[in-house]
Amino acid sequence: MGLAGACMIGLAVWSGCSGPAFAIITAPGVVLTQTDEADSQRIVDKLNGVHSVRSEFVQNSSNGEIARGELLLSRPGRLRIDYQPPSPILIVADGTFLVYYDKRLEQVSYIPLDSTPAGILLQDRISLSDGKLTITGFQRSAGTIRLGVTRTANPGEGSITLIFDQSSLALSQWQVTDAQGVITMVSLVDPQFNVKLDRDLFQFEDPRPSSSHSPDLSLRTLR
Repeated sequence: MGLAGACMIGLAVWSGCSGPAFAIITAPGVVLTQTDEADSQRIVDKLNGVHSVRSEFVQNSSNGEIARGELLLSRPGRLRIDYQPPSPILIVADGTFLVYYDKRLEQVSYIPLDSTPAGILLQDRISLSDGKLTITGFQRSAGTIRLGVTRTANPGEGSITLIFDQSSLALSQWQVTDAQGVITMVSLVDPQFNVKLDRDLFQFEDPRPSSSHSPDLSLRTLR
């Protein structure tokens, strides 16, 4: 779907106190009040001020899987997720690809970062005004604000819902819905924001013998 067609699925207009108005694209059935629009922009501004995150996490999936580990995030484009045993998975994003390494199967998958919902979180600058993102939901409940977004050009790849503390607007959780409809919730535990992280942490060194380097290029959705 082109941008012109995507704009037909819903439009809300935010007018700041200065400067030109811009359009916020919303999915069918999503209606934003003026307060919702203002809070959405405050959230994005706050998120754009976060350049790095180090945190333990707990992950729950709708298929019943539970996992824990450490998450390192450095914007733009870099992510490392070390899962604790018994999970054999390591995920590394180097700015171009998201590498999914299954240690048990000795299988490596290279996924274009821009094809994953979680890649939205790793953008250099997140914007609701350039037409590239569509708001799929906005909700306040139990002291939190939930903002759901997907890529306007390819909503079928999945969506991500970012969950913030309502008072501080600190990012506390996110929920990814992949192309198969599997929902995965990642909850940050004692996150540290804007900490210094070594860039080498986001380089994947394939530990397999060189003769077995035949990466799987099939698309997996980051959970």
